[in-house]
Amino acid sequence: MSDELKQLRSRIDALDQEILRLISERAAAAHAIGKLKGDGPVYRPEREAQVLRQLADRNPGPLPDQAVMYLFTEIISACRALEDAFSVACLGPKGTFSEEAVIKHFGSQAPATLCGSIDEVFRAVEAGSVGYGVVPVENSTEGAVGRTLDNLLSTPLKICGEVVLPVHQNLLSRAASMAAVKRVYSHAQSLAQCSRWLSQNCPRAELVPVASNAEAARMAATEAGAAAIAGHSAAKHYGLPVLAANIEDEPNNTTRFAVISRQEAPPSGNDKTSLVMSTRNIPGAIHELLTPLARCGVSMTRLESRPSRTGLWEYVFFVDLEGHQTEDKVARALDEMRGIAAFLKILGSFPVAAQ
Repeated sequence: MSDELKQLRSRIDALDQEILRLISERAAAAHAIGKLKGDGPVYRPEREAQVLRQLADRNPGPLPDQAVMYLFTEIISACRALEDAFSVACLGPKGTFSEEAVIKHFGSQAPATLCGSIDEVFRAVEAGSVGYGVVPVENSTEGAVGRTLDNLLSTPLKICGEVVLPVHQNLLSRAASMAAVKRVYSHAQSLAQCSRWLSQNCPRAELVPVASNAEAARMAATEAGAAAIAGHSAAKHYGLPVLAANIEDEPNNTTRFAVISRQEAPPSGNDKTSLVMSTRNIPGAIHELLTPLARCGVSMTRLESRPSRTGLWEYVFFVDLEGHQTEDKVARALDEMRGIAAFLKILGSFPVAAQ
């Protein structure tokens, strides 16, 4: 072993000890803050977003920003766990993309409570059995997730955060080849995200929608000739080989998740506000309702219509705005819109997700 290599390894050992000392100091400071807060919320979405954003802005390299944010998300998660091991509800079983979104946002030290449906996630948070929930809102290929939007319309919960997760789908099976696959299980959205690939590569296979991709993997693991479309975490958990990787039709396939809770998120400096509204049944009603945004200089980043379920051909509109609802220009626009809309509900303001 060369002298230079020995010196570099000694340098790494010394740096590891210094990193450990500093992490321990950070954990002690976080624990002291937790004692000062008393019964206040352990999770502060705006504060954690600010910390991660500052670290990315000041990152000198060579590690990419995503790696730095991942490392510090885990450090924050471990420090948060010293205060309270709160649980986060998401769609199960183990190995779903929803569980991956929980880990990306809260870190691996936040235990996930796995639910059988999106409705169950909302009910768990509403009942107070968990502090937070993570639910899919929309996919870049297949659009909005209807059950989430329906629940957001009726729930008293607020959106206090969001997670953007790149979604790579894989064909998992113990079959010897794709030609031996007779049935493919997956969530309906995932089947749709891979429809072109499936028609070209498994044209004779029966496509069976199930509650989640992880449930599809569980079923495929016990059935001869069956396959599942799911992520790598499901493949690992259920011991399924990957017959084909990255089979989604769109290479930039991404799902956006909402973090729901009973708490409001204060401004972080880079925020988004979500709301749902309906218009009066008159010509030009939508134009009239959106005019205050232009007048107040507020950018709209999303507009999604959804049947209101209150009558034939009646719709509500889900809207995302740039800025926090407490910011002057956003607050002015919302006040004007309340005077025009037949119905308007603010779903929450929250930090914009890191990509």
